Amino acid sequence: MEMNSLGLIEMTSIAAGMQAADIMLKTSQVELILSRTICSGKYMVLIGGEVAEVQSAVDAAVNQIDFAVIDTFVIPHVHPDIFPALSGHSNVNLLEALGIIESFSVASLIEGADAAVKAANVKIIEIRLAMALGGKAFCTLTGEVAAVTSAVDSGAKVIADKGLLVNKIVIPQPRPELLSEMI
Repeated sequence: MEMNSLGLIEMTSIAAGMQAADIMLKTSQVELILSRTICSGKYMVLIGGEVAEVQSAVDAAVNQIDFAVIDTFVIPHVHPDIFPALSGHSNVNLLEALGIIESFSVASLIEGADAAVKAANVKIIEIRLAMALGGKAFCTLTGEVAAVTSAVDSGAKVIADKGLLVNKIVIPQPRPELLSEMI
């Protein structure tokens, strides 16, 4: 299965989240990437696959369990660096400028991270999703200052347009010890 698209549903109910995962897997040819509880009693289901299949799966779950939906997305042609960043397997060994984007929701953060890495020549370090974060999420990225600034602004705009931006920051010359704290 080609993984060129991501879909996510973020739910207020754990039971509804598990039901949504089942619906998504039964109605479409998609791969389950993450299905788990997240802080503040929410549940998230993240799937991958071809765009039409992912869209169909997300739509099917939303149509059947709309009362518990916090947020959803389908990202067609997701940037390939998003997958390792979600699993915490970044290949970043050198910290140049450091960009951080923080969101109130998992869904908006992943959308913002995708927009950020598509906007400029940066490397994404990590996407951290709602665990021990009070339901918030954040991503970190690195590169030259101008590129990081452009990427952070692009990603933050996507999140801010949904009213879910907590903060965005660019640190031009971060101490190298910060990288070891992130990965």
